[in-house]
Amino acid sequence: MGMRHIGYATRTIPKFLEPLPGGAKTVDAIEFVVAWARANSLWPLIYGTACCAMEMMSTGSSRHDWARFGVEVARATPRQADLIVLAGTIVEKMGSRLVTLYEQMPGPKYVIAMGSCAISGGPFYYDSYSVIKGGDRLIPVDVYIPGCPPRPEALLYGIMQLQEKIRTEGRRNPWKIGTLNQTPFGDPLSEAKKVWADLEKSRTAPSPAISDADSGNIATDRPKPIKRPATEQFPEVARNPLSASRLDNETIFACILENFPETTLTRQSEHTVEQVRALGPEYLLDLTVPLHRYVEMVAFLKNSALLDMNFLLHVTAVDRLDRFEVLAHLLSADRGHNILVRCALDRQYPEIPSLSPLFAGAIWHEREVFDLFGIRFSNHPDLRRLFLEDNFPGHPLRKDFDDPSRVVRRPY
Repeated sequence: MGMRHIGYATRTIPKFLEPLPGGAKTVDAIEFVVAWARANSLWPLIYGTACCAMEMMSTGSSRHDWARFGVEVARATPRQADLIVLAGTIVEKMGSRLVTLYEQMPGPKYVIAMGSCAISGGPFYYDSYSVIKGGDRLIPVDVYIPGCPPRPEALLYGIMQLQEKIRTEGRRNPWKIGTLNQTPFGDPLSEAKKVWADLEKSRTAPSPAISDADSGNIATDRPKPIKRPATEQFPEVARNPLSASRLDNETIFACILENFPETTLTRQSEHTVEQVRALGPEYLLDLTVPLHRYVEMVAFLKNSALLDMNFLLHVTAVDRLDRFEVLAHLLSADRGHNILVRCALDRQYPEIPSLSPLFAGAIWHEREVFDLFGIRFSNHPDLRRLFLEDNFPGHPLRKDFDDPSRVVRRPY
């Protein structure tokens, strides 16, 4: 960090040296040394969020060793760093934290956007409600490294390009904070398809007449098609046999029908034990129960000595446009059989009792469903948003969710 404090000296010394004979060259020499030292003593902040972070770690490891290029120990605090490598996806909830880290870094400071996610949102550009479409919409970026993910060699090259920029800085070209990308979101795929269509139209247009003398000068060789390698064939892998201790679906369904006769098989024409037997042993038993018996049935599945479904795998939901469905996936951790229990909810006022009195893990899963679908769980001990900020408008996994300020719809 000592080099950063030289900035004060480089701003004050020229005032005294430049009026002297040869003073300007002396100042230029001092600025050259300071810029060289700053360029070759970059201290990056630890900031890896996705697969690009693996490549960044590889760049710092012994094989590539970015310390050879003056990028030394990665720092865990912004007050001891002058470089952020945005290595991975940046989501909206993370955005304010990233801005805070950047503002806490002392200047001069620099940013490298590594990979397509950090540059433009990458594969999450379309239909994404939470991914920021480029780190330069939050903090100014100095160097962009394309790729998904880019290799360590590409990151090293990007670091060298940043060092070239730093070496040019001085009193004639002072460092300053860059500008943010404020261009509106667009649909680059549709724009590219239009350009290609216009190009193909120009290619198929009739060409002007060519004389016999000129026809011999036209190259007629076309590029040879690339021969694809044969697909490697792998031997079929035998399925693992079902656990001998697990109950078969017929026994489970017969036990449930005896206690809850209104239970039905989801998306099946018949709701009998014979129908379950016809679906085979690999069928995941998928049952629909009325709302008023949802918690009672889950409690029965957990406490039954025969079924013993003592583990809640997850609670999730599905938007069917005309209704919501809440699904609870239960497992017998000791015997291995599992079951899906689903319940239909009114779309206008979706509310269902919480499973948290039966399974503590339901607290987390039901908060996720509330956050993304807006389904309320009565008697939940801590019903609040889990992934998104409290002021996020709406619930993004509803099929009627639309927010043009965040989401670019996929054109296909």
